[in-house]
Formats: sequence, structure tokens, C-alpha cells
Amino acid sequence: MDMRLFSHVNWSLLACMALLFFVGLINLYSASGTRLEDGIFVSSFYQKQIVWGLCGLACMLATLAIDYRRLRNFAWSFYWVTFVLLILVAVAGKNVYGATRWISLGGISFQPSEMAKIAVLVLVARLLSQDGQPLGWKRFFGILTIGLLPCALILHQPDLGTSMMLLLIMGGMILFHGMRASVLRSCLVAIPCAGALLWFLGMHDYQRQRILNFLNPGNDPRGTGYHILQSHIAIGSGQLWGKGFAEGTQSQLRFLPERHSDFALAVFGEEWGFVGCVALVSLFCFFLLAIFSSAVQAKDRFGSMLVVGIFFYFFWEILINMCMVVGLMPVVGIPLPFISYGGSATLVNFTLLGVVLNVSMRRFMFKC
Repeated sequence: MDMRLFSHVNWSLLACMALLFFVGLINLYSASGTRLEDGIFVSSFYQKQIVWGLCGLACMLATLAIDYRRLRNFAWSFYWVTFVLLILVAVAGKNVYGATRWISLGGISFQPSEMAKIAVLVLVARLLSQDGQPLGWKRFFGILTIGLLPCALILHQPDLGTSMMLLLIMGGMILFHGMRASVLRSCLVAIPCAGALLWFLGMHDYQRQRILNFLNPGNDPRGTGYHILQSHIAIGSGQLWGKGFAEGTQSQLRFLPERHSDFALAVFGEEWGFVGCVALVSLFCFFLLAIFSSAVQAKDRFGSMLVVGIFFYFFWEILINMCMVVGLMPVVGIPLPFISYGGSATLVNFTLLGVVLNVSMRRFMFKC
């Protein structure tokens, strides 16, 4: 690889990524720690996250070494490989807490649904970059089918959150690219109808109950409303400045469930308060702005659409998780990038940022 490419690296994006991962490690150390009687503080998840972070960094560096334009040639192959893995999950997947989302290979478990996010993103970027004209009905339905096939398999696992994420990422990319007015008007009518169909036919009872208890978590304070209520208590008790590092009662006394993963933000809010949360949100805003600047500066449509898809990937994950933790959305199991624990998600996050940096580094190597 030409070392001169590094002169065009998006250093602001790298700095934001490093800061977010460091904040996530500190928060994870506290969220998953246990204070023993002799005062020793023991934590394990943050150590695993460091390993996953190093693996993710290796994936990011490997992504930088390959010209991103080659992804166009492998888009269909990667998509179908991922689709086959999703079928394998349904046939011989690992069941955890009533959900079959993992495949075990050599003692290592991973989620093909995380791969599906990348596969759909790359293929949709390829198809949208072929023509700069607004989407008509034929192309719109073709791209929609590409997203719906893996969504159906992921919804069967069941994993409503990831299915929703796939559609939101694809929808953001389509809106950025543009569609004809007739297609847009029809979508605005069809989306509520699809939501109603999903409610009656596509959701399990516990998923519907989550939404109902989101509207009034007090209906089931010891059941499906427990997560939301404990999250409210944790964030509210942080007040302006927070209780201090590893001093949060809701997390340290284990009242807050999933404090190392989906509700990691609640731990952060309790310990660092409103001021800390504002600082974290500001850091995420700079992070998203750095990604979007790479999309604007890209010199070909494929690179631009790739980065736009990655922008919406992080935007929706950040927005949904934060809204979920503060009670503005139902609990759907979407992690907060770099803050929540997760091996597969960490690898995907670093790999996608590698693609963004790849596009940024090569923006001066060719003409439109």
C-alpha cells in the first residue's frame, strides 16, 4: 500500500473513535465490576472488550490495505454467503435466552446478523451508485427485496432490533440517493400499514408487551417494565454531576439489568451525571460529523454511498439506544457503539470505520 495515502487520513474520525472506545472501556470496567469485601474491585468484561478491540483494530487495518472499490466486485458474493449463514442459524444455531442468533465454530460464537448489516450496506451502495437518477418503482422494489430477504430470517431468530436496523440503514441510503415523488408518497402510506402488519403477524407476544410497557412501564414493574424503570432511576439519580466512577448504586448493587451491554449508557449517566452525558452526546455528534464529511468528500458515487450507509448505521444505533435507555423508545436490544460490550458488534464497528477511512484516504487518487 502506498504510504502517501496516510497523509489523507481522517484524523478527527480516528480521534473520536479512540476516545469513544476508551470511554467505553472505563464505563465497562465499572458496569461489569464487583467490589469484594476487602475493597478490591474486580471486572472481567472490559478485559474481553480489549481483546475484541485489538481484533477490530486488525480488521480495520486489513480493510485499509485494500482499495474500497474492490468491494463492488464482491458485493453479491458476500451477500449470498451471509444469507446462507443466516439459514444455518435457523437450522443449527445456538439458543441463548430463547433466541437463536449465534453460530459456534471452534468454540467461538458469532452473530451472522452483524455480517448481514455490512453485506446489505455494500450491495445497496453498489446498486445505488450505478445510476444517479432518482429511484423508480422497478429499482426500488429490487433494492427493497435485497433487504427484506435477510430481514425475514433475522426476524425469525427473533431479533426485531437488527431487522429494524437493516431497513433503517437501507431507507436512509435510499433517501440520500433520491426517489421519484410517486414512490416516496406511496412509501409514506405503506410504512404505517407495514407497521400494523408487523404488529399482528410479525411480532411475538413478549415483543408486543415490551411496546405496551414502554408506554406505561408501571404496568409490569417486575417484568417487562423493569429494565425501563431501573434505567430511569439510574440516570435520574446521577443528577447534574453524577455519583462518581464506580459509585453508582443501581449498577454496583446489580439492580440495573444488562448494564454492560444495552443499558451501558444508564451506568454512565448515573456515575457522570447530566454534564457527562452532554459531553458523551457531543463526542458522538463530532464522530458522526467526521463520517459525513468523508461521504461529502468522496470522489465517486460508490464511495459516497458506502460512507452514507455507514453514517446511518451509527446514527440509528446511537439514536435508538439512547432513546431506549431514557424511555423514549421500547427496549429492542440495540447496543451503543463502542460503549456497550459486544464482540461481533466491535468487529463490525471497527471494520466499517476502516471502510470510511479507506474512502477518505483515496479521495485524491482518481477523478469523478
